[in-house]
Amino acid sequence: MAKSDIHPQWYPEAKVYCNGEVVMTVGSTKPELHVDVWSGNHPFYTGTQKIIDAEGRVERFLRKYGMSSQQGDQNKK
Repeated sequence: MAKSDIHPQWYPEAKVYCNGEVVMTVGSTKPELHVDVWSGNHPFYTGTQKIIDAEGRVERFLRKYGMSSQQGDQNKK
């Protein structure tokens, strides 16, 4: 059994705030949580993530080391 008086207060309905708005409720040891990023405004979850690498990594590697797609085709034969 758990010992009494050693565990923090548990708040089963703690409010999570982002930019001053309540965005969700969770269980926590604090009654309020203030966050800058959550799944509702993170680019990965909202689909607004920007791809920085416009040129593919494989093409950049091949160009850097002087390999062309023709050399790769010759090796397959």
